[in-house]
Amino acid sequence: VQLQASGGGLVQAGGSLRLSCAASRRSYSSYVMGWFRQAPGKERELVATISSGGSTYYEDSVKGRFTISRDNAKNTVYLQMNSLKPEDTAVYYCACRPTLYGSMLYTRPLEYDYWGQGTQVTVSS
Repeated sequence: VQLQASGGGLVQAGGSLRLSCAASRRSYSSYVMGWFRQAPGKERELVATISSGGSTYYEDSVKGRFTISRDNAKNTVYLQMNSLKPEDTAVYYCACRPTLYGSMLYTRPLEYDYWGQGTQVTVSS
């Protein structure tokens, strides 16, 4: 599976960005998708994840500001980021892993099999 992330950029605090991640594989709908981020000097952390059935999970600091969604017809997962803060600055990665269970979610980087190349998000104060 190849993942292609896009949509990063430079935005002022309070602004919005939408990240996209397109997957190359068929049967994309049977994959759990996740967005992670990694700031300089910090470990990679989960931002949000969505199950093949559409269940979602968010890291506490982004709840109410970020929304993860997926379009199975387009093999694409999105991360809508609103009310951005300087502490959201990081390289954002999409990732996926296959699953047999529609409600299953995974929150740790080691649980994901495939990764995109990352897209930089910079939020200025």
